Amino acid sequence: MSNEMQTATLQEQVRMVGDLLGEVLCELGGEALYNDVEHLRKGYIKLSANNNDVDRAELMRYIESLDIDRVEEVIRSFNIFYMLSNIVEENLLHRNRRKIFRTNSDTLWKGSFLGSVNDMKNQGLSADELQKVINEMQYLPVFTAHPTEARRRTVMVIQRSIFLTLNQLHNDHLIEEERTDLMRHLKAKIQLLWRTNDVRVDKPTVEDEIRFGLFYFNNSIFEAIPQMYRYFERSVNKVYGEGEITIPRVIKFGSWIGGDRDGNPFVTADVTRNAIRLHMQCVLNEYISRTRSLRNILSHDLAFVAPSDDFNASIKSDEDDLLVDVFKEKPLQLRHEPYRRKLQMMAYRLKQNLLQVNARLNGEAITSFPHAYNGIDAYMKDLYIIRDSLYSHGDQATADSELKDLIRIAETCGFSLFDLDIRQESTEHTQAVTEVLEQFRPNLGYADMDEDQRIAVLSELIENTALPRANPASLTDQTIEVLKVFDTMIEMRKETGDSIFGTYVISMTHSASHIMEVMFLARLAGLAGKDSDGKYFADIQISPLFETIEDLQHIAIVLDKLLANPTYKALLDVSGNMQEVMLGYSDSCKDGGILASQWSLYNAQKQVIALTEKYDVNCRLFHGRGGTVGRGGGPTHEAILSQPPDTVKGQIKFTEQGEVISNKYSNVETAVYELGVGMTGLMKSSIGLVKKQGPYGEQYLSAMAKIAEAGEASYRVLTDDTEGFQDYFYENTPVQEVGLLNIGSRPSHRKAVVRSKSSIRAIPWVFGWSQARHTLPAWYGIGSALASFRSESTEGEAALKDMHKNWPFFRALVSNVQMSLSKARMDTAKEYSQLWKDKEQSEMIYQMIKTEYELTVKEILALSEQSSLLEADTQLSASLTRREPYLDPLNHIQVMLLKRHRPLQDNDEESPWLDGLLLTINALAAGMRNTG
Repeated sequence: MSNEMQTATLQEQVRMVGDLLGEVLCELGGEALYNDVEHLRKGYIKLSANNNDVDRAELMRYIESLDIDRVEEVIRSFNIFYMLSNIVEENLLHRNRRKIFRTNSDTLWKGSFLGSVNDMKNQGLSADELQKVINEMQYLPVFTAHPTEARRRTVMVIQRSIFLTLNQLHNDHLIEEERTDLMRHLKAKIQLLWRTNDVRVDKPTVEDEIRFGLFYFNNSIFEAIPQMYRYFERSVNKVYGEGEITIPRVIKFGSWIGGDRDGNPFVTADVTRNAIRLHMQCVLNEYISRTRSLRNILSHDLAFVAPSDDFNASIKSDEDDLLVDVFKEKPLQLRHEPYRRKLQMMAYRLKQNLLQVNARLNGEAITSFPHAYNGIDAYMKDLYIIRDSLYSHGDQATADSELKDLIRIAETCGFSLFDLDIRQESTEHTQAVTEVLEQFRPNLGYADMDEDQRIAVLSELIENTALPRANPASLTDQTIEVLKVFDTMIEMRKETGDSIFGTYVISMTHSASHIMEVMFLARLAGLAGKDSDGKYFADIQISPLFETIEDLQHIAIVLDKLLANPTYKALLDVSGNMQEVMLGYSDSCKDGGILASQWSLYNAQKQVIALTEKYDVNCRLFHGRGGTVGRGGGPTHEAILSQPPDTVKGQIKFTEQGEVISNKYSNVETAVYELGVGMTGLMKSSIGLVKKQGPYGEQYLSAMAKIAEAGEASYRVLTDDTEGFQDYFYENTPVQEVGLLNIGSRPSHRKAVVRSKSSIRAIPWVFGWSQARHTLPAWYGIGSALASFRSESTEGEAALKDMHKNWPFFRALVSNVQMSLSKARMDTAKEYSQLWKDKEQSEMIYQMIKTEYELTVKEILALSEQSSLLEADTQLSASLTRREPYLDPLNHIQVMLLKRHRPLQDNDEESPWLDGLLLTINALAAGMRNTG
């Protein structure tokens, strides 16, 4: 389907759901509401086509004439329209992919398995070489609880139903009565959206966030995992031949939800225990359901098949232990159907595991569950035995259907579902170590030691096999809680019989001693050190997180000192010789701007890989990406391909946050696509495992260094050196109100609210600028930097165009910046800039921002050789253009509500405008398709 046809189809389908929404508004809200919504909708469409101050002022007066109840209804009307149009767009993209698939093309869409495997073959990779790449692949998305998700789970269930109904409506074989019924059902779901409160009444607890993460597994991921593997296998079989390449486990999900305690006082050791148990409860329920389904499918009778000897031995062993418990008074039940009999006993054992988990969740005394599986390996062994037995008598087609799907899910999820990462801020560990050492060696003076002295002391203590436990009597509550985390890790490893933890992430890592402090605390708990025979052991992997521009620039110094330490290196060797290093996109961008952030991250990756190769250590880079460009976001496939050549060595780990999770994983169909394009990006970027790519030319690197330096300088002039800038941000955006929106358990500031970049978290920083239509963190400083570089020499412009054409890193950066520039609206931003009482200073700062915006647009268009932003991405351009007239009224309503709410808030008076204000935040987040 051509881009023009896609746009026309999308408009037609959006109009269809819009008409149904209009009917619902008339019937449930009244004709007056419908007329108000239509007046604003048509007025802002006209204004979007022909902007003028008279029409804008008239629309603003109209908004101000509405009472608060009507304002809230208008906001909800627009919000539901955004929800519906987003679903229509996602559904259309899915159906377009299906149409492309039916063409039998060798490329399909960008990032498809078939197209990517073809690319690998065209680059000369043999089947053995591609197998080597695939064997090293580990794709590790990590769900976080960062408060950027503005939708409730209840609403998302309704949205899924609408997606499926839209799918059914496009069945060419529907009769008219069926189509009418589906339209009636669709309207009913829209009515339900209207009747459902889309703003959380109560602030979510951490447990709510944990269950929110589990929602996606039940809703889509359990189904998406085997589908993704099937597409991968079919592609390699088609391109390289049947059976030439096998696909091992290449994906594992991680989570921070319930483990990330950095700045979140609500994540305690008890919460971490419950998180793990809830994860297990979720995955065990899935295994029980699928095992029982298999029992109903594998009806093979002994009259027609002869199971393998291994299978017969396995079922005999099960019968010796379980016969009475499972079959009770019917011991001969299913005796002629061996696979059903085996699966019945497997389901029983899984149920024992589930009962054990439920008892722990309910705080009940644990009774004996001797028949429960002692870990995922035992369950997997049973699944493999059934598979191999089916193969042995020619039932490979049966084995490779539902059973293989279950095997793929179990290989991916284990009994833990997620690998749970633990995260804590470095100063918490330093304080804990200082207090503990005051007990062990009162005269040591750890707090006053330099870096080398600290590392020496910590190394010696880690090697010590006779360290006592710390006495909690003289420790602060804060330190006791830090120590509890390590004890909890020991306890839960024993409880689950599974490797349930990912890495221990240290945020704000500034020195090698910060990593050694965590290893020392692990030694105290018994997670690492030397055993009684003097052999090293380490049941913990530590991931330092480098977040600020300065930390990224010092990354090589820190890691060199760490890996040169014999004690740490020995512990790393016995834990798998894998050093994970986390790179912070959000805070580095907030700190120094998008150019300095992206360039520092690019160089940091090269330095990390060079250092780990020097010390013969495997390395996995963990990318702390957010949803928006200002927090490292952007399309996953392009983001992976834009990494420095030869730095992706088969493994990549990255955070999935807030609305990114819901956008990717709310629907099975989209989840399969997103996992696929991420996986193929990883595969193509890992080609250096078999064929080194080599670095890009020095001319690119030196040019980017100059551009980044100029961009950072421009950004810091605004954010660090401009008087009143932080007041501009706090007064002219709804960032203060974002903290009142019940979208996350975490506070929006690291400390008490102080108007500074260092205090506010990256998410509300980006959230506030986005809502006020500045989107400043994603582009500010780029225009000045590009203009400066271009003017330095006559070859400057040609160099920029060459970089854009031939350097994936630079092209991805420019593409993402275009998207952010397209979401900014300087006329709307001006409306927000008038909220601050200091009109003169506010106008001055606004003009700085507007001038840089216009310069950035001009420079981006010049180097990309376009006449308008996103000209080369007509689909995205059409999507954003279609949304804009519907965003304008909400922005103006939000400005009005901020003006009315804040004086009451400042006087500690109850505000009738707050609920409506929070509704606008939700609605704009849905309309712009990003929050933080």
